[in-house]
Amino acid sequence: MGFKVAATFYMPGLDFNEEKLVTAGGVVEKKHCATPEEIISMAHDADAVISPTSVQPYPRKVIEKLTQCRIIASAGIGYESIDLRAATDMGIVVTNTPDYCLDEVSDHAMALILACARKLPRVQKAVSEGKWTTSHELRKGILPPMAHLRDQILGIIGLGRIGRSLAPKAKGFGMRVIAYDPYASAETMSNLGVEKVSLERLLQEADFISIHAALTEENYHLLGLEQFRSMKPTAYVINTARGPLMDEQALTTALTEKLIAGVGLDVLETEPPKLDNPLLSMDNVIITGHTAQYSECSEAELWRTPADEIVRVFQGQWPVNVVNPEVKERFLERWGAEQAGR
Repeated sequence: MGFKVAATFYMPGLDFNEEKLVTAGGVVEKKHCATPEEIISMAHDADAVISPTSVQPYPRKVIEKLTQCRIIASAGIGYESIDLRAATDMGIVVTNTPDYCLDEVSDHAMALILACARKLPRVQKAVSEGKWTTSHELRKGILPPMAHLRDQILGIIGLGRIGRSLAPKAKGFGMRVIAYDPYASAETMSNLGVEKVSLERLLQEADFISIHAALTEENYHLLGLEQFRSMKPTAYVINTARGPLMDEQALTTALTEKLIAGVGLDVLETEPPKLDNPLLSMDNVIITGHTAQYSECSEAELWRTPADEIVRVFQGQWPVNVVNPEVKERFLERWGAEQAGR
């Protein structure tokens, strides 16, 4: 007997490895669900769910209706929008895609560091207005102050896989790298050539701050006005992680009052932003529209891994990238007798 897979996020042409699922015995239903009610209607009898859960939240009221579900396979690294406690209570294993877009996002962060350091958007705008290197406004009004990257300090907040991928790239430009991550040991950081520091010290010393932390209840608005005030007025902040890690109103104040030099943002608190968002009109702000994760290679990985995890579960194996490992006892209690197949 087959198993039903509900792909609750779907666009025409999207390849989420349907063929692999069907070959393994899956019956795939795909539909783009815009509301929790639509997810419940489609997936209430599904044995497995595929969803980019950073886009489609799965609160308890949804999860408790997934009465046949064994696995929610999240397409993406983040899983903050899934109620893991509810999934565990229901015996549902939740997986993510931890190797997704590591190089893409760290490359993008490095690109934003370089663009901020060299003031590329401001220079490009000046050139389009007819100002060249002979222009006094360009040479004296836009370019200074500008330091070379060598010996500048990069402070990484969150030394997970993406942060660890960024560190050697920054060091390749001669930057000194420090990091704040309460879950990473000093030894681990030392092996990467990174110095472990407190958040307070990082904010005070870094010339560039790149955020790579997961969004949790504890670090919501991790950077607010108090933190911006403690930074160097020449510092730039890069955020390719999650928008709510920074208080956007406080950030606008910090930029307006020149508490910091500028920001490179791939993410915002509200996406897409309203057109009256003041950040959109500031010349020391770069916004790249949540594109850091994209490449053709990363897109293939994004949907390949969830399908692999679902196949493992229905072939009687434990999935690899489990984010609620405490579920195993409850999972086996519910499904163990038939875990070898249906």
